[in-house]
Amino acid sequence: MQIRCALVGMPGSGKSTIGRQLAHRAGVPFIDLDHRLEEVLGTSIRQFFEEHGEARFRELEAEELAKAAAQPGGMVLSTGGGAVLRAENRAVLRAMGPVLYLRASPEEIYKRVKHDRTRPLLQGGNPMDKLRTLYAQRDGFYRESAHYVIETGRPTVHMLVNMIMMQLEMAAGTEQAPQ
Repeated sequence: MQIRCALVGMPGSGKSTIGRQLAHRAGVPFIDLDHRLEEVLGTSIRQFFEEHGEARFRELEAEELAKAAAQPGGMVLSTGGGAVLRAENRAVLRAMGPVLYLRASPEEIYKRVKHDRTRPLLQGGNPMDKLRTLYAQRDGFYRESAHYVIETGRPTVHMLVNMIMMQLEMAAGTEQAPQ
């Protein structure tokens, strides 16, 4: 079975970490959309946000997402936390293959990212309040985009990868089963 899926979720929910392991296990390429964007932009996302604003970033993010999703073959695509804000991006993701929402509470995310200074939307002010606000704004979009919601609170990365592999294998089995 060749896996082709996308991961969505809040910043710090584990998309890159889990995505990398999932792709390795499945033997397919891993595409981290944020890393691809930094290569295209020639700078960090944080720097680009500061110089050009979020609206311009979201335009470029939509372009790169469409390019990545159009690539043939298996892949695990990890999106940026805000990729689901645009309806066009949600449609591209759902058409690409199974979308998995890696759900973590704002409190869990804060524990993971409180010392990370590379996340532009979590800088300045009260990061916990920002996470709660982002979660309230985005949870519905993540759910709308996703075929599956994976709770990332307690399990280890290895356990989460196993759960996702089983979910994708079961889904592929039901798609291929004769009617």
